[in-house]
Amino acid sequence: MNEKSSILIIYNARLVDSHIDSPGTVIIEDGKICGVFLGECKTVKSAMFYASAFLAGSSDDKKPEFYDALGMTLMPSFIDMHVHFRYPGQTQKEDLDSGLHAAVAGGYGTVVLMPNTSPIISEKEQAQKVMSEASSKNLARVFQTVSITRNFEGADTSGIDKLKADEFPVITEDGHDVDSAAIMLEAMKKAGEKGIIVSCHCEDPSLAQAARPYRLRALSFMKQYGIPAGKINIETPNVPSAVNFEIDGNLTKANSLLALAEDTATIRNIEIAKIAGCHVHICHCSTKVSMDAVRRAKEQIALGNTTEGFDCSVEVTPHHLALVGTDAPNIRALVNPPLRSEDDRRALIEALRDGTVDAIATDHAPHTQDDKASGAPGFSGIETAFAVCNTVLVKKEGFSLKQISKLMSANPARLLHLKSGKLAVGYNADLVLVNPDEEWIVNSENFASKGKSTPIEGKKLCGRVHATFFGGRKVFGNC
Repeated sequence: MNEKSSILIIYNARLVDSHIDSPGTVIIEDGKICGVFLGECKTVKSAMFYASAFLAGSSDDKKPEFYDALGMTLMPSFIDMHVHFRYPGQTQKEDLDSGLHAAVAGGYGTVVLMPNTSPIISEKEQAQKVMSEASSKNLARVFQTVSITRNFEGADTSGIDKLKADEFPVITEDGHDVDSAAIMLEAMKKAGEKGIIVSCHCEDPSLAQAARPYRLRALSFMKQYGIPAGKINIETPNVPSAVNFEIDGNLTKANSLLALAEDTATIRNIEIAKIAGCHVHICHCSTKVSMDAVRRAKEQIALGNTTEGFDCSVEVTPHHLALVGTDAPNIRALVNPPLRSEDDRRALIEALRDGTVDAIATDHAPHTQDDKASGAPGFSGIETAFAVCNTVLVKKEGFSLKQISKLMSANPARLLHLKSGKLAVGYNADLVLVNPDEEWIVNSENFASKGKSTPIEGKKLCGRVHATFFGGRKVFGNC
């Protein structure tokens, strides 16, 4: 969209959001959707016909620009509740430029950034500075979270006192959990009074510590025999079977402890939130036990059997939906929480199906290859998220694109109180154009992200992002 024009008409599209799946046309003025017309519209002439009533009321100096979607699918852009851009202080892994370009390449118009940076984001002013810098780039909307306790030290919750929910809808200690239940209760009471969501990386610290020696032992063998932790699909043919047994055996023990760590912390955090009257958001839920705990909490909320103010939402990641981590090579793809069993993966998919899950979030966690080789957990996933979800959920599991849009756009927008995530008049014109049937091979060297580690390297996916619009302005794509 050129600078002089403030009206954009996107035609010849399949329109999909949480409620719509129809051919149609969208009219955008000054960054907002001002018209949605359902029906075939394959030419500029027919687009003009649909738009004529609206254009008659527009000033003469606003000349419309027409954008041919070429029959592809136009959706609200995606909203990611859980992203690491490593800014400030870890720019060798990612920075605002590379992170935001990765986001729009993945079809994202809003991202919620985690505070485990260097320094840790523990103050309102630090977060405001990051958001101001991100806003100046005009690529996507950024919410910078603030830590629950100062510097992740687990004691001082005074930073919450300065926050307002409209600017800081989410706080989190992501990367680990708050050790003290008493401190978590204090923080959740404060957040509950302000209407701020407490997003929890549910992981009992003592059990996580107990798992660490097993991971380190596995990594020592991997380093000794040249088995890369960053790209798990590289051939390593000369590794003795006894070594493979040691690696995978130690990782199995670590993952078992980390499953228990997740489950005990999930139950604890939900119970504390009930007492506090707080909205708790469970990050990257990966086990059946934890998901069942969320389901029970939601059932109690539906029945009205909970404390006033208590609410519970939950996210799952594309990699936990797509991959099983009980055997090589995926067991060696280090991430927190780890990739789980097929039973756990099925439980997550069924929780999507029955409406327990609120959102799909990437937990995009870029690292250098050296950091991955040293055991840094996490993958780069924001550029592949739609394709992974479309491949696994739509093509294999029978989900509709409307359901995907609800999980990746409408529901996160609701949680963040954004007027985004729908193709409706008055909503932000944050849009993504995708071809849900296009197949492509993942090559991380083409990522905009600095992080090149992904367990789906070389895999064929179905569904590709072709253009992303932020406030009606195209910020990614050539079509």
